[in-house]
Amino acid sequence: MKNIMNTQFIYKSILAVAVVAMVSCKPELKDVAPSAGTANFSRYIAVGNSLTSGYADGGLYLEGQQNSYPEMIAAQMKTVGGGAFTSPFFNANQADGSGYLVLKSFTAAGTPVTGTQSTNSAVRAQVAIPGLGTVNFLTKYTGELNNYGVPGIKLALITYDQYGNLNPFFERMLPGNFGTNTTTYLDFVTAKPWTFFSMWLGNNDVLGYATTGGASAADAPTPKATFTALYNQAATKLTSTGAKGVVATIPDVLTTPFFRTVTLASLLAAVRVTAPTVNAIYIQTGTGVRAATASDYFLLTLSSANVIGVPNAGGLPYGLHPGNPVESKWVLDQAEAATVADYTNAYNATIKSVAAAKGLAVVDAYALLQEYGAGKMVNGAAVSSAFITGNLFSLDGIHLTPMGYSIIANEFIKSINSKYGSSIPIVDVTKYRGVKFP
Repeated sequence: MKNIMNTQFIYKSILAVAVVAMVSCKPELKDVAPSAGTANFSRYIAVGNSLTSGYADGGLYLEGQQNSYPEMIAAQMKTVGGGAFTSPFFNANQADGSGYLVLKSFTAAGTPVTGTQSTNSAVRAQVAIPGLGTVNFLTKYTGELNNYGVPGIKLALITYDQYGNLNPFFERMLPGNFGTNTTTYLDFVTAKPWTFFSMWLGNNDVLGYATTGGASAADAPTPKATFTALYNQAATKLTSTGAKGVVATIPDVLTTPFFRTVTLASLLAAVRVTAPTVNAIYIQTGTGVRAATASDYFLLTLSSANVIGVPNAGGLPYGLHPGNPVESKWVLDQAEAATVADYTNAYNATIKSVAAAKGLAVVDAYALLQEYGAGKMVNGAAVSSAFITGNLFSLDGIHLTPMGYSIIANEFIKSINSKYGSSIPIVDVTKYRGVKFP
């Protein structure tokens, strides 16, 4: 998307007054010397999950990695003594990485049509793993490493010694092949010295439950006590050398396009084009079947499933009759949404408490993404949580666009500067795109 810059109109009369004022006042101008404050940025490491890796559009690919918020932060840190920063980039011949979504076109009704870009894939092997199905393992990365973002990782798994055999994004960073790895994530990220860190973990501990409609017991939120213990353990280890750092809270996933694009109203409107008397969408909940309300959240993936109204063997239209309701995997009902909110609030209370105890800077990503998601102008560009047109979220409806990641990078920088008295310059948000149109 083309950058949108503010246009400034400077009238001669205003300019003349300004010139006179400058001459008469004769201010003494001094350059502000860049400073690291009380922090040491010579080896910055980024600890986290998909958001840290630059994951976007439902996949990890080279352009996304290049536009991760840690890459942006590290580039700005160089002005105040920051050292080299390396991410596990895919090479140019495998730039599509794991494969990702692209916007192809729009239907006559304005519905977006997406496809998968995977021509230059980095998949090296497909392995069937019990309980996980077929896993696409990716080309190995070797070399220096500062960005340890691993898509899919939960805080609950940072001390699990078999995780490197299950998650292909983690496995590609480890020296051993799948089946041979026993290094935990927490041990891996702290294997080399570091002087400063960012940590954004915990999102996936509730995200999996939310994005599967609360339908899978395997994706139940991490117990709150377990989360607290592991967050303390991670923060203790990362600060054990005296290094300073910044942590971030968990975003409110229920405000993302993944949960706000397909609504009860939009479903009914689509159905009524051919069946004007329909007045309810029936859903399966944990306590039985009922008509959906505005307090239930339909998942973005329901829009591409094309199942609403399709009759079953008994002739009952899907979602339009209580005998053939929308399955739990397509909807987060009101009670399940309350569970997501409860665990998110509890996790964020832990993050803030641990940060205070360890003297760490804090980015309130929960509040930040709510603020920008509600609609805001950023250097002349309109930003919101609107799917595709909002510039903030990518095509998967959960992860950010390059512009979205630049907004996050600036919030990290502001928090670091405020806490440690540094003067890291912020990122120019207008240099980064929103959703890429065909």
